Amino acid sequence: MASSNPVSLVLVISLVISCFVIAFGGNFHQDFDITWGDGRGKILDNGQLLTLSLDKASGSGFQSKNEYLFGKIDMQLKLVPGNSAGTVTAYYLSSQGSTHDEIDFEFLGNLSGDPYILHTNVFSQGKGDREQQFYLWFDPTADFHTYSILWNPQRIIFSVDGTPIREFKNAESLGVAYPKNQPMRIYSSLWNADDWATRGGLVKTDWNEAPFTASYRNFNANACVSSSSGSSSCTPSSTSSSSNSWLNEELDSTSQERLKWVQKNYMIYNYCSDSKRFSQGVPPECAINISA
Repeated sequence: MASSNPVSLVLVISLVISCFVIAFGGNFHQDFDITWGDGRGKILDNGQLLTLSLDKASGSGFQSKNEYLFGKIDMQLKLVPGNSAGTVTAYYLSSQGSTHDEIDFEFLGNLSGDPYILHTNVFSQGKGDREQQFYLWFDPTADFHTYSILWNPQRIIFSVDGTPIREFKNAESLGVAYPKNQPMRIYSSLWNADDWATRGGLVKTDWNEAPFTASYRNFNANACVSSSSGSSSCTPSSTSSSSNSWLNEELDSTSQERLKWVQKNYMIYNYCSDSKRFSQGVPPECAINISA
C-alpha cells in the first residue's frame, strides 16, 4: 500500500471516535425499514428474517435506519433460486447526492445451472467505474452465506464467508478520492434488470418463474453510527477497546493468500486489467490494488 498521510488518518479516526456511537446487530424491525415494493418486502420470524420479492409489477427494497461512517458490516443472504435470469439482488452502502460514496455487492441472476455473477464496485465522490466480478465457489441459492464489508480509513475489504475477495486501498496519495467523510446507509433491493444483467441482456426474465425471492438474516454492524448529538464515543463502556480493532484492520498473510486464490480462480472481470476500456492507462489506484 502506498503511504498515507498519518496525520490525516489520525484526524479522521479522532473524528469518528468523538462524533459517533457503536452499533451492533439486532432485529430487522429495529435496524431496517422496508422502503418500497407495496408489501413485497417482509420482516418475519419476530424480526429475525427479511425477504424481498420481485414480480412483473414491481420489485422491493429496504434501507437501514442508521447511517454509518466506517464499520465492519455482515449480512447473510440466500439468493433467488432456479431460473433467476434478468434479476439483480443489490446489497450496498451508499450516501446521497451527485458526489455520493458507495460500496456495492450486486448479484446478477442466471439461467438454472449457470453460476451467479457477483459484481462489486466502489464509488468515491460520485466516481465509480471500478468493477470487479466473480463467480462463487458454492451455490448461493441453496443456503445462507455471509457477505461482509470492512470499511475503515485505510481500506475497503469485500469478503464472502470470511474469505476476502477484493481489497480497495486508500489511494489519496495518488490523487484518488476515498470514501471517508459521508455517512452511508445500508440498502438492498431485488429488481428486474433484464436489459443488461444476464449475458448483457440477451437472456430475459421469465415471469412464469415469479415471484422471485431473496432472503436475509443475521445482520451485524460493528460500526460507528452517525450521532445527532455528536457527543457519543465510538467505544461503549460495556465492551473492550478490541471491539474497534476493525478501524485499523488489514489483511494478514493468510488472508492475502486467500484473496489471491479467489482472484486467480474466480475473478471473471477486473477493470484494472481492461486495457481496451482504459486505452490511455488504467486508473491510478490500480497500482496499489494489485490482483493475483
